[in-house]
Amino acid sequence: VSLQMMKYAWDNYKRYAWGLNELKPISKQGHSSNLFGSIQGATIVDALDTLYIMEMKEEFKEAKEWVEKNLDFNVNAEISVFEVNIRFVGGLLSAYYLSGEEIFRKKAVELGEKLLPAFNTPTGIPWALLNIKSGIGRNWPWASGGSSILAEFGTLHLEFVHLSHLSGNPVFAEKVMNIRKVLSRLDKPEGLYPNYLNPSSGQWGQHHVSIGGLGDSFYEYLLKAWLMSDKTDEEGKRMYYDAVQAIETHLIRKSSGGLTYIAEWKGGLLEHKMGHLTCFAGGMFALGADGAPSDKTGHHIELGAEIARTCHESYDRTSMKLGPEAFRFDGGVEAIATRQNEKYYILRPEVIETYMYMWRLTHDPKYREWAWEAVEALEKHCRVDGGYSGIRDVYSNHESHDDVQQSFFLSETLKYLYLLFSDDDLLPFEHWVFNTEAHPFPILRKEDESKEEKQK
Repeated sequence: VSLQMMKYAWDNYKRYAWGLNELKPISKQGHSSNLFGSIQGATIVDALDTLYIMEMKEEFKEAKEWVEKNLDFNVNAEISVFEVNIRFVGGLLSAYYLSGEEIFRKKAVELGEKLLPAFNTPTGIPWALLNIKSGIGRNWPWASGGSSILAEFGTLHLEFVHLSHLSGNPVFAEKVMNIRKVLSRLDKPEGLYPNYLNPSSGQWGQHHVSIGGLGDSFYEYLLKAWLMSDKTDEEGKRMYYDAVQAIETHLIRKSSGGLTYIAEWKGGLLEHKMGHLTCFAGGMFALGADGAPSDKTGHHIELGAEIARTCHESYDRTSMKLGPEAFRFDGGVEAIATRQNEKYYILRPEVIETYMYMWRLTHDPKYREWAWEAVEALEKHCRVDGGYSGIRDVYSNHESHDDVQQSFFLSETLKYLYLLFSDDDLLPFEHWVFNTEAHPFPILRKEDESKEEKQK
C-alpha cells in the first residue's frame, strides 16, 4: 500500500508541480517554501532514495535526469542551512550510496561547499540562514537574543562527516566536530541542553529545553553519530547517554492516566505539553537501548514502548485518528490538543517512525496494527484528487485541507511505512543509519577507514 501511496503522491507532483519544491494537491500547482530560498526540486531530491528503495525504476531515472540538468545551487537566495542540509544534502548522499551514480556525489559536495560560509562566526556555531550567493548569514529574528538553534546546528553532523568521507576534504567533519567541542565545554543547566546558543558570545540564550522542535534532532544525531562511526565516536556516545539521563530526571513524567510523556522545560518550570515532533524519541530510545549503560537496555526499550503508546493515544483520541501537532497533559486532559493552533496534522512522520523502530527492535505486532490505522486515516482524510494534503483540525468531523504535500511525506512518512511492512533485511540497522529526514547513510566501518589510509 505504501508503494501505491508513493506512486500517487509522486505522479501528482509530476503532473502538477514538476521541478518545483512541493505540490499543492488541491490547487494543483507548485508550492514554494521560503526554507529553500530559490533552490528548486525539494520533492525530487527528498524522494530519490524512496523511489530507489521501492524499485520505482522509471521514476528514479526521470528524477536523476532532472537533478543532472536542472538542480542548480547558484541562486541569489537565503536558505535554511538545516533544512537544505537534511533534505538536499541528505537526499543526494543517500541517492549516491544506494545507486552509485556519480552525479549525486558531485552535487552533494558542491552544495556542502556552498553551506560552509554559514560557519563563519566567532565560535564556529553556524547561522540559521545563509545567502548562498553572497555567503552572508544571520539568525531567525525571533530566536532568543540572536541565537542559533540547537536542533539546527546540532543536525549537520551525519551529513558533514559523509561529505568529508566522499570528498576527501576534512573541512566538513572539522566544522561539526568544533560544534561538539563548544557544547562539551559549556555548563549545562541540570545536565540539559538549552535550545538557544549565541554564535557570537558562545553563551546559551533562554534556558528552554525541548525534545520536540528546536531540540529534537540534536539528541538523535549524538546517538546516530556513534552508531554511524561503527561505535568508535565515544564522545557522541557519552553525550547521548548523559543527555538521556538528564531528560529522564527532569522531563519525563507520567500522567494520572498512566501515559508517559516528555514535557518541555522553561528555566526550571515544566510545561506539560508534547509535540508531534517529540514522538520520534520513542524510536530513538529503542535504537539506543543496545548501547545503554549496564542493565539499562530493557529500560530504554520500555521507555520507547511507553512513548509509542502515548503517541498512539494522541492519534486515537482525535476524530480522524491522525495526531495533532501538539498535545497536553494538564487541566484534566491527556494526550489531547487544547489550542486551535495545535490541532493540525501536516503529514508528519515521527509517530510512524517510532512504530517502525519499535517493530524492528521488538517485533510486537501492535506496531504494525497501529501503523495500519494511520494508513487508513491518511487514505480517508489526506488523500485528495491531486495528491495528499495536511489537515487543519484533526478533531473536526469534516476535513479542512491545508493544500500542501510536504516533501517529507515522500521522504519519511511513506518510507517508514514501507520499511515497517517489509522484511528487516531491507536497509538493516547494522549497515545503515537514517538521517533525520529518513535518508539512509552507510555505517563507516573501521576497516573502510584503514583501507583508505593504505591507499594514500
